[in-house]
Amino acid sequence: MASTEGLVPITRNFLASYYDKYPAPPLSDDVSRLSSQIRSLANDLLLDSPPSQEESLLIEEADRQPPHKIDENMWKNREHMEEIIFLLKRSHWPATVRYLQQSSAPEDVELANVLGKLSEKFEKTLNTLKSFQAVNSDRIFNTVMTYMPQDFRGALIRQQRERSERNKQAEVDALVNSGASIRDRYSLMWKQQMDRRRQLAQLGSATGVYKTLVKYLVGVPQVDILDLFFLGFDLFFGFIRPICSSFQSSESGCPQ
Repeated sequence: MASTEGLVPITRNFLASYYDKYPAPPLSDDVSRLSSQIRSLANDLLLDSPPSQEESLLIEEADRQPPHKIDENMWKNREHMEEIIFLLKRSHWPATVRYLQQSSAPEDVELANVLGKLSEKFEKTLNTLKSFQAVNSDRIFNTVMTYMPQDFRGALIRQQRERSERNKQAEVDALVNSGASIRDRYSLMWKQQMDRRRQLAQLGSATGVYKTLVKYLVGVPQVDILDLFFLGFDLFFGFIRPICSSFQSSESGCPQ
């Protein structure tokens, strides 16, 4: 188990002061220019082809201010990319582009080529973002585990995390099989992400019997740096809750 000596609380102010030393380079002027061009093209398309009710919801979503939290921002980017990939499916192309023939107009051939390349680029970007999130989630979990006992308790924690994530994935799969939309699926996935954070907050603010049980059985170190590692901590509760059930009282501090 790693030593906690010398660790300090990781707060919003601490992170802000740290990153102030490394200012981000300004965005290229091309970003604003290309964004304006894309919006102009989109408006022209909407004039020629009015959106359906579902497409109108996507337009409203795209017009909203980007989420401030980087975690939520990443999930929204994933959702938007999946919506774009869905709209770029060949079945959604104009008929003259979908069924190209030797006699097809050159502009239809060019449009088919552009749409195909766009879909490939978004697929690649989406997979890159998914991989980035998965790798970082595992890295955070493994870092947290270095502060845990490296015995049967650590094994129980890993098993519970795997079981918890399987249950979450099964919940998503069931929603998809029911015919839910991409928007509905990402709404559930974000709710699951918030559940992970909320359970960590419960752990950090636990009192009484519950806090004693967590500290004794799991060996959670009393150090504020763990507040940063919200990913993966939902695994504690499936292990601890059965033990807590016999201590349910206003003083126990057990999550309800």
